[in-house]
Amino acid sequence: MPANIAQSSAATAHVVLEARNVVKTYGHVTALDGVDFELRAGEILAVVGDNGAGKSTLIKALTGALHPTSGEILLDGEPVHFRGPLDARYAGIETVYQDLAVAPALDIASNLFLGRELRTPGIMGSLFRRLDKTRMREEARRVMDELQFRLPAIDNPVEMLSGGQRQGVAVARAALFARKLVIMDEPTAALGVRETGQVLELIRSIRSRGLPVVLISHNMPNVFDLADRIHIMRLGRRAAVVTPKTHSMNDVVAIMTGAATA
Repeated sequence: MPANIAQSSAATAHVVLEARNVVKTYGHVTALDGVDFELRAGEILAVVGDNGAGKSTLIKALTGALHPTSGEILLDGEPVHFRGPLDARYAGIETVYQDLAVAPALDIASNLFLGRELRTPGIMGSLFRRLDKTRMREEARRVMDELQFRLPAIDNPVEMLSGGQRQGVAVARAALFARKLVIMDEPTAALGVRETGQVLELIRSIRSRGLPVVLISHNMPNVFDLADRIHIMRLGRRAAVVTPKTHSMNDVVAIMTGAATA
């Protein structure tokens, strides 16, 4: 293992999602330049880097939102070729984006099942497409209870929720349907201190359910509070993978900016 790849107690853990030598070019511009990436079972892996470092491009490549120019992506050790984000979702990868993608006028349960609504059994569901709202509300309450996230009544519209509560709905939806892993893009952006704390607890709850998490964040205190390992991007490349135990926040920032190497 290269010296700049941190050793950890999870070093022998199963690799759930992996990228090998991924390149993405746009004409003469190289956004990703031979990036490697490994997400291990049961961990929270933070992805950090300055603006333009390639974080978003890497995540889009991993989730099918764009197609790499070259390189290989593997899920549970098997090569995958996602044609789009829906393919990644069908494979068990859920992503929570900054814009949340919630429908404010719909209630909490409807948002959790948005695009994957449950139908009533029998002909009423199969032919007349009647929604099983009772079962969706029950499932919504169950997942919220498991995540220990307190919300108003499940039938309240999302537009009545605070920013942190809306983020909680988006995170709960990912936890409900993810089978392999959850990716979170700046989940605490624009949230207050109290709401940020709630979202961080949600992320821990997801990990405790057995799902590894990829956390993209500029918030270094949050990263060091949550992450088992930190994947540092710089100029379209993986500069290092470190841990909060071996490197300080100043060390990580120095690697991000090129002032130091791991």
